[in-house]
Amino acid sequence: MPATDLHLLTEAAVEAGKIATRYSGSTAQRWDKPDGAGPVTEADLAVNAMLEQKLSAARPGYGWLSEETEDSADRLSRDRVFIIDPIDGTRSFAEGSRTWAHSLAIADRGEVTAAVIYLPRRDLLYAAAKGQGATLNGETIRVSAINTLETAEVLAAKPNLQPRHWRQGQVPEFKRNYRPSLAYRMALVAQGRFDGMMTLRPSWEWDIAAGDLIIREASGLCSDRMGQPLRFNNPHPRLNGVIAAGSEVFGLLSEQLEPESPGIVT
Repeated sequence: MPATDLHLLTEAAVEAGKIATRYSGSTAQRWDKPDGAGPVTEADLAVNAMLEQKLSAARPGYGWLSEETEDSADRLSRDRVFIIDPIDGTRSFAEGSRTWAHSLAIADRGEVTAAVIYLPRRDLLYAAAKGQGATLNGETIRVSAINTLETAEVLAAKPNLQPRHWRQGQVPEFKRNYRPSLAYRMALVAQGRFDGMMTLRPSWEWDIAAGDLIIREASGLCSDRMGQPLRFNNPHPRLNGVIAAGSEVFGLLSEQLEPESPGIVT
């Protein structure tokens, strides 16, 4: 990994924040994507255009995968690839909320090596580079050391607590919370603000790539819903859910999930 990759992502994320915050979320022009793929706003497109120009010019040998760019098989031939969500939490952005993020990552042969999650309206910049730890606004962060589910606070949408997803239909006792941006949920676990997070539905790579590295560099564990390591730049860039936490809570959540349960497709 070039030593300046994280610096490049950080600069790009800050510039993305300046662009996005010029728009008033509730008045920004908005469209619904085909096939129920969710909304997109003029801010998403403006941020994406800047990021694609800036990052591709700085690293012309890297591939490109973004929620707001038509996918191309060209990225599959590249060792390194940018994985970008211009605005994670577009619905929240369009409602005028502060809880949305720019999520930027670089994967090297399937493993994320540099990552930034930036929430400009909350002045929160999470960052990590492989082997260098994770930070929030320049200060080192670490996952929670909680070791029981009964005392754990876990970020999860309500459908994850359906009994069919848990062994013998027994949903474990933990306090559930929620935040609208998946990238932010992962960052909050890395920060130790929450003890774990999970989503059992298929998850796009651009939503989780940055969070995967930031959690792991904050001494946490991160996997798909079956406990398999997350690998990126797949031909179909969607992974089988996400579980992330400190080691104790991660193990407790993983062992109580029903492996035969289908993922949530909502």
